[in-house]
Amino acid sequence: MTDVDRQIARTTQFLNERREQAVLQRKRRRQGTGLARRAGLIVSADLAIILATIVVGWFSPIGMGGALLVLALLVAVTLLIAFVSLEAPVSAEKLVEVPLKALPLKTEQWLETQRPALPAPAQTLVDGIGVRLDTLAPQLATLDEREPAAAELRKLIGEQLPELIRDYAKVPQPLRGVERNGKTPDAQLSEGLKLIEQEIGEMSAQLAEGDLNLLATRGRFLEIKYKDESPGGA
Repeated sequence: MTDVDRQIARTTQFLNERREQAVLQRKRRRQGTGLARRAGLIVSADLAIILATIVVGWFSPIGMGGALLVLALLVAVTLLIAFVSLEAPVSAEKLVEVPLKALPLKTEQWLETQRPALPAPAQTLVDGIGVRLDTLAPQLATLDEREPAAAELRKLIGEQLPELIRDYAKVPQPLRGVERNGKTPDAQLSEGLKLIEQEIGEMSAQLAEGDLNLLATRGRFLEIKYKDESPGGA
C-alpha cells in the first residue's frame, strides 16, 4: 500500500467516524426532545386530573372509591402518554404535500420507518441522509417555496428518495441479492442512496454559499457606512 492509499484510508476512516458521531448525536438529541415532550405532557395531564378532582371534591366528597378511580386514571394516562407514539405516521405519498420547512423532518421520520427493512449498507447511507437533512432543515425554514432550489429539493427529498426505496421494497426478498445487468438490487439501492446523499449535501452547500455571500455583503456595507463615517475614518 502506497502513502497515498494509506492517506485515503485514514481520511475515509475519519469521515466515517465523524458521520457515526453525527448520527449518534442526532439520535440522542431527538430522543432527548421526545422524552422532554412526553414528560411535559404527562405533567400537564396529571395536573389537569388532580385539579379536576379538587374542584369536584369541593362540591361532593369523592370517597375512597373515587380516590382509587382517580389514582387509576393517573396511572393509565401516564402509561398511555409514555408509550403511545406521539407522531402521526408519515406516508411517502403525503411527503409531496408537506410544507418545505417541515419536509426534512417528515422525510427523516419516514426513513426511520423504512430503515429496518433495508440491507446494512443502505441503513448506513440512510443515517447519513438523516444527518444531511438535519443540517438542511434550518436552511429551508427561510427558503421561499417559489425559488428554483426549493422545487429541486422538494423533488429530490419528497419524491425521488421515497420512490427509490419503494421500488426496492417491491423486489422479492430472494431476488435482492441476485445480479441483473451486472448489479444486484441491493447495490442499486446503495448507489442511489449515495447519490441522493451527495446531492443533498451539494444543495445544502449552495444554500450556505448564498447565506455567506449575503453576510459578507452586509459586512462590507456596515464597514463602509460606519467606519468611513466615523471621525477616525475621515
